Amino acid sequence: MPITSQEQSRPSGNDPHKARQMAESFGVDAERYDRARPRYPDALVERIIAAAPGPDVLDVGCGTGIEARQFQAAGCTVLGVDPDARMAEFARRSGIEVEVATFEAWDPAGRSFDAVIAGQSWHWVDPVVGAVKAARVLRPGGLLAVFAHAFAPPPAVAEAFATAYRRVVPDSPFNGRPPRQATDVYQTMMATFSDGIRDADSGFGDPEQWRFDWEQPYTRDEWLDLLPTTGGLTRLPADRLAEVLAAVGTAVDTIGGRFTMAYTTLAVAAVKTGAV
Repeated sequence: MPITSQEQSRPSGNDPHKARQMAESFGVDAERYDRARPRYPDALVERIIAAAPGPDVLDVGCGTGIEARQFQAAGCTVLGVDPDARMAEFARRSGIEVEVATFEAWDPAGRSFDAVIAGQSWHWVDPVVGAVKAARVLRPGGLLAVFAHAFAPPPAVAEAFATAYRRVVPDSPFNGRPPRQATDVYQTMMATFSDGIRDADSGFGDPEQWRFDWEQPYTRDEWLDLLPTTGGLTRLPADRLAEVLAAVGTAVDTIGGRFTMAYTTLAVAAVKTGAV
């Protein structure tokens, strides 16, 4: 999931995998989530498939099935795991098999996979426990690949969001912190994921980091459709959410009613080279 500029200011020392209330808030409007959230670069999907020894994929935190459908369309057999029954039900309706559980508590029941993937969800998983669990369910030579989008809206749009958010959520712990570049935040996050894989000592080779740069145009309405699906806004009361969206919409109008977003998709990938 893309994250808002407020979420991007979260200190890397926090443990987001412990924030279950936010982690499980995205199913409030699963249909909007699936409609508005960006897909993943084809080059990322192709690289993961090429690096995995076979087509069986476990999708951790699959949500509504956005990346699962991409891997399925590329010829993979995908099983999703997600803690939110609402998201899981949407994914099932779109043709994805999903089991409802956190990854840490999920029972693989003796099943194994060629790849374990996590799109915009690994930060909700304990990085060491998750790596150990991934190693348990991967076949020899199997791939763990976790990935996420970073993005930077135009300055006028980002500032309008920040100002409105400070106004409607004045006690937010994110307020008042200096902004950080989204890619810097995600690089830190990816380093945490890599450290978790190493610390797990579960037979993975040294993690690699991959980067994919791409762009996506947004109209005013498309961007306002996406914002309510981000973690900083999923739990806002309707009147406060409307206030934030109105401010952002006005800002988009001032730059012509549309803009092109620069996305960077970062990934950490590691191959299982030894026994668990």
